[in-house]
Amino acid sequence: MAEEENQQSNGRRRLGIIIAITTIILAAIIVPITVVAVNQRQILQSTPSSSVSPDPSGSVNCGASVCPTNINHRIDCYPEPGVTQNLCTQRGCCWQPSSQIQGAPSCFFPVGNHGYSAVKQVESTTSGYSATLSRCNTAQYLRQGLLRLAINVAIPSKNRLRIKIFDPAVQRFEVPLKLPSMSGSRVDNADFNVAFNSTPFAISVTRKSTGAAIFDTSLGGFVFEDQFLQISSKLPSRYVYGLGEHEHRSFKHENFNWKRWPMFSRDQPPGEDHNLYGVHPFYLVMEGDNTANSYGVLFLNSNAMEATLSPNPAITFTTTGGILDFYIFTGDNPEAVVENYLSFIGKPFIPPYWALGFQLSRYGYNSLSRVQQIMSDMKKYDIPMDILYGDIDYMRHRLDFTIDPINYNGLSEYVDELHSQGLHYITILDPAISDNQTQGTYPAYDDGIAKGIFINDSRTPNAPLIGKVWPRGNATFPDYFNPRAEKWWTDLIVNFHNELAFDGIWIDMNEPANFVLGSVNGCPNNTWNHAPYKPVSIRGNVLYDKTICMDALQYISKHYDMHSLFGHSQLLPTIKATRAANPGKRSFVITRSTYPGDGQYGGHWLGDNYSGWPPLHFSIIGSLEFNIFGIPYIGADICGYFDDTQFELCLRWMQLGAFYTFSRNHNGYGYIRQDPAGFDTTFALISRDVLTIRYRLLPYLYTLFYQSRNTGATVMRPLMFEFPLDKTCRTADRQFLWGPAFLISPVLLQGVIDWTFYLPSGRWYDYYTVLTPTMRNVTVPVTLYSVPLHIRGGFILPVQKPANTTVYSRMNPFGLIAALNTTNEAKGSLFWDDGDSLNTFENGDYVLIEFTATSNSLESTVKTNAYAIESNLDYITVLGLPNAPSAVSVNGVSTVNFSFNPTHKVNQVPNFYSFKIKFLSQLFRIRLGFRDNDQNIRQLLLSNVNKKFILEIRKYSNDTSSIIIIPSFQVLNVTSLDRDLNQPFRINWN
Repeated sequence: MAEEENQQSNGRRRLGIIIAITTIILAAIIVPITVVAVNQRQILQSTPSSSVSPDPSGSVNCGASVCPTNINHRIDCYPEPGVTQNLCTQRGCCWQPSSQIQGAPSCFFPVGNHGYSAVKQVESTTSGYSATLSRCNTAQYLRQGLLRLAINVAIPSKNRLRIKIFDPAVQRFEVPLKLPSMSGSRVDNADFNVAFNSTPFAISVTRKSTGAAIFDTSLGGFVFEDQFLQISSKLPSRYVYGLGEHEHRSFKHENFNWKRWPMFSRDQPPGEDHNLYGVHPFYLVMEGDNTANSYGVLFLNSNAMEATLSPNPAITFTTTGGILDFYIFTGDNPEAVVENYLSFIGKPFIPPYWALGFQLSRYGYNSLSRVQQIMSDMKKYDIPMDILYGDIDYMRHRLDFTIDPINYNGLSEYVDELHSQGLHYITILDPAISDNQTQGTYPAYDDGIAKGIFINDSRTPNAPLIGKVWPRGNATFPDYFNPRAEKWWTDLIVNFHNELAFDGIWIDMNEPANFVLGSVNGCPNNTWNHAPYKPVSIRGNVLYDKTICMDALQYISKHYDMHSLFGHSQLLPTIKATRAANPGKRSFVITRSTYPGDGQYGGHWLGDNYSGWPPLHFSIIGSLEFNIFGIPYIGADICGYFDDTQFELCLRWMQLGAFYTFSRNHNGYGYIRQDPAGFDTTFALISRDVLTIRYRLLPYLYTLFYQSRNTGATVMRPLMFEFPLDKTCRTADRQFLWGPAFLISPVLLQGVIDWTFYLPSGRWYDYYTVLTPTMRNVTVPVTLYSVPLHIRGGFILPVQKPANTTVYSRMNPFGLIAALNTTNEAKGSLFWDDGDSLNTFENGDYVLIEFTATSNSLESTVKTNAYAIESNLDYITVLGLPNAPSAVSVNGVSTVNFSFNPTHKVNQVPNFYSFKIKFLSQLFRIRLGFRDNDQNIRQLLLSNVNKKFILEIRKYSNDTSSIIIIPSFQVLNVTSLDRDLNQPFRINWN
């Protein structure tokens, strides 16, 4: 019996061994792939690969290295200058110089044995998945990598995902943004699948419906050291947008030859490749040629970093601290992605209505009398304007919260006078506070010292770091993360408002800027000020170039971690303070340095730009990018900040800048005047006319800001957001839309007499003539008066009779422009409140009206009716009617106050004489063309032009892009309506 039992036992052992061997073989075949089927809440688990074995140091053996043979797959292993084969191989990387592609790294990561390995199974959690990672036993990169990491994947909704890689043993710095929790229950219906590779560790996120790669780290190059972190991800296409702040040369990224984009806040005038004032490590990708599917990725990190675009295509993030924290947002089109992103980081604020008016500023008015003279010139030409700025020259010795008693004596009384004229005043405040004023005479410093507000020097932990900026003498830097700073800052602003009744605040130099390296005493030689790696694309030889020491002590952490958050930390206390100074008022703040989420508190201008034709174009790109970043209240300094501008350039910039959402003419110290009244009568009148168009359209623009606050929608909108399948729109960055319906195609080159722009599919109406070109690429003659504008068929724009300030324009009657599409339909809306009070949207103190139009009617529906609109609806204009109406009724009552005019369709024909008509009342030109000797068409055209005109004939012998105009449809004008917009109405015609 015992012998039989022993035989059975041995048999069980042999069977067990056979099963074990079989399991190992199967594991070697099946693993290292771990697939997560998100929709089924299942993980197909496996044991680690048999090639992974522990090392006495605590790292693991991840197997043999393999150098990628495809040059496009290379991830740079030695980004610093001076790489050699010896230095490369010391890092365990591959060496193979190549001139095949410009920028290709000679030293690049192998795949297979670098990075980390998941030594335990991926586990399912309530919110998603988690795993523990061990470092592969390979050569160290810069310094010893962390031996153990943890990864958490959270899937709180069908279109959001978070991937967080961190040190489970030691709390590292994490960006202190207040974001929605991602710890909720994992959803079953996500747009994506997630897969893990265990050795070397990689994560793959793919769109469930198409398999497109959204986030795939299998290219290698994964490093996690204390001051060097890096991870790469494949991209599904080269339709990549975003990453900032930079002065990009194109809206769509074009350079994928290992192009590095630095991100680290810096006092740096815009220039190619430079890291500028703000940091926005967010990019948006369209997933292929024939799909509108898109996604966005936020890398939530505030340390010095760079993003590299390589030809795989792929993106590599390299940062000098913190953790690897990625948020992914999916959508079925790029606009949906931005709305998803902004719903997470914070949807933009609604500016006060007056903040949508034109704004005038400069550094170096130098006296109140000079300001008054320029304002008198503006008034002489009746140029619309709402806001005047005070730059640092109004201060005494450039000290915050002071007024120059000599050159600006009487400023407070003058601001009161501006208010009486319906104008507003914005004052500048810099963060740097002078430290050498007589004790007891400068509360900003005295109170700041008493309350411990300032950033401290690491060498003297209880004493402020001393730098130098604009104030006379030296300067200290407030730590706005200090919880005591908000009240200190608010008290100063409220007290100053008692002296100077400003309406909003402009915060500048908040990167923070410093005119000396680090401090007046230099910076200690340590690992923070001289980190083992400084991203090579970041300007300056050291991280503290033009700013403060990296080891300076702040309330939360070292400045090393928080540098790029300085402007962000100042913004919220500033908007709270200016609202405290203006109780019940919305106010606004414009800031130079920004970070994700700042659009919910303020706006941004594109910095100290140069006066030149290329920056004119680049300002469109920057403005579109900041709409993606969630800061739609955006614009550049009209006519440029640096250098003397030129007449034609400045005029074209006024025509473009009239359609920035933040429309301000501002320039630097000592340069010539460039305000609209600063040249001659022609310049002033052209500026007045284009600004009058802006003021007429402000109800539409204001409604767009409501939609942005409500859903996260963009305001200045790229063409591709409305036409994502149109490949021409994917690279269009010389035109832009206001919302979905109003197209701006500004002239951006010097001395041109013709201008070509693109009209996507659908019906478009010339704003001035309501002509409807049928071609896509339209070429029109241009003069200095020309700025091509078009209304998109299918939409209704609310408008208002303009005035020279918004205070008075809001008293004028409204109108509606209904532009029918090819199916004779149109829709639109109007959001309206008092334009100035705080939280009207949040409290429901507004009216929201929806409009719909067809070929025989236009009606309104009042959706929210909690504010009494001051002015009535005076008229409607309906574009694109197929037939001339004979009768019109308003709420069933006939009216005789209507008229109609035939308009014309524009078709393309070659070889004809071209007539140019200049409508004197609107200061623009169009080209009317007809074939040689075709007198019938000539008479038809001229008989249907009802405005005064000047005719000029020019022969185009080989001009195949010229146009001929033939009758097409009717335009209906119904006037003297005097309708209360708070009450629904219906207008019919037949």
